[in-house]
Amino acid sequence: MTARAVEPWAVAPVDAFVHEVQARLVLVMTPAGQVLAQWGFARAVDVMSAAALAAGIVASTGEIARLLGQRPFAVLNHEGDRTGIFFGSFPTGRGPLVALVVYPLDASSVGIVQLFFEQLAADLQEASPKEPATRQVLAADFERELADSLNALFGR
Repeated sequence: MTARAVEPWAVAPVDAFVHEVQARLVLVMTPAGQVLAQWGFARAVDVMSAAALAAGIVASTGEIARLLGQRPFAVLNHEGDRTGIFFGSFPTGRGPLVALVVYPLDASSVGIVQLFFEQLAADLQEASPKEPATRQVLAADFERELADSLNALFGR
């Protein structure tokens, strides 16, 4: 399986990361939840649900950091019985991005994920176009743009 991306420059870094950490699921998205790349999801509804929930976590932890008088948290990790969920933020030429990673605890660890996340962030920073996306999305174009993005992410 290979990563699927709205922008092709994200595919190789995500694929390399998935291979190194043996991730089950990966999303690369804006802090607002706009998905740039995904790996491991079979259904568009799962991608959109995960992106929305992840954006909520990023926003709420950012607000907690603000209340504490500090910068937003760079990484978050949660571990369950069998899997861990890792969130990491990083800058690119296109603006800040967030990676959501679900990894198996029997094949990886938060230390391994953190180590290779730093490489993923560097690879995406290097690969990303240096100019920010400047085109404004209009409400009238939203449905078509969402459908185009989902088609790109799921190869339709």
